[in-house]
Amino acid sequence: MVLALETVSLEKHFGGITAASAVSLQIEKGARHALIGPNGAGKTTVVNLLTGMLRPTAGRILLEGQDITRLPAHARVRLGMARTFQINQLFPDLTPLESIGLVVSERLGFGADWWRRAGSKGVVVGEIAELLRRFHLADVKDEPTTVLPYGKQRLVEIALAIACRPRVLLLDEPAAGVPEAERHEILTSVAALPKDVTVLLIEHDMDLVFSFADRISVLVNGGLLVEGPPEEVARDPRVKAVYLGEVANA
Repeated sequence: MVLALETVSLEKHFGGITAASAVSLQIEKGARHALIGPNGAGKTTVVNLLTGMLRPTAGRILLEGQDITRLPAHARVRLGMARTFQINQLFPDLTPLESIGLVVSERLGFGADWWRRAGSKGVVVGEIAELLRRFHLADVKDEPTTVLPYGKQRLVEIALAIACRPRVLLLDEPAAGVPEAERHEILTSVAALPKDVTVLLIEHDMDLVFSFADRISVLVNGGLLVEGPPEEVARDPRVKAVYLGEVANA
C-alpha cells in the first residue's frame, strides 16, 4: 500500500479541550477518502493540522512519506498539498479568469509580471481555459467573483486548488451552504477530479460522501470511531447511533 497522506497519533489541545485525540489516518495514493462526523467532532481541526493552519500538540503528519509536521502552510502547498475552506477564501474583486490566471502563473514563477506573461504563453492560456471549462465557469469568467452565485464561488475555490497541481487535495465541505439548485455542478465537479489526485473529503452531505468515497473515516469527539469501505461504515451500528442517526433525526 502506497500512502499519500498519513497521521500518527495526531493530537490538538486548546487548554483543557481536546479537539483531536490520537488520530491515525492512512490515506492511500489516488484514494477518494471521506472524513465524516457530527458537528464538533474535530473534522476541520484535523484539516487545519494537516495543512499547517494549526500546529499539533503531539503526533506526526507524513506527506508521501515525508514528515511535514512542522512545515508552514505555504511549504506544504509547494510539496503538493492544496485545500478548500468551509467559508470561501477568494479574491472578491477578481474574476474567475483572473483568479485562476493568478494561481497558475504564481505556480509557474511569473511573479509580479504574471498577467502579461501568462497571456503570452499558450500553454498557460490553455490551462486556464481548461479549468474554466471543467468547473463550469466559462460563462461567468469575466464576472467579479463577489457577484457570483454561491455555488459558482465554491467552484472557483475548487478550481484554484486544482490550479496548484496538488497531489493531495483536501475539500472541506465543498457543498456547504450551496442551494439545492446549484449543488449538481458541485457534485459533478468533485466526481470529475483528476484520478491521480488523492482526495480527502470532509462533508456532511451523505449523498455526496457515499457516491464519492471509496473509504470513510468517522470522527467523534476528536477521535476515530470507525474506518472502512462505505458499505461497511453505513452498516456499522456505532455510526448509525452516533452520526447517521443524528442526520436522520435532524
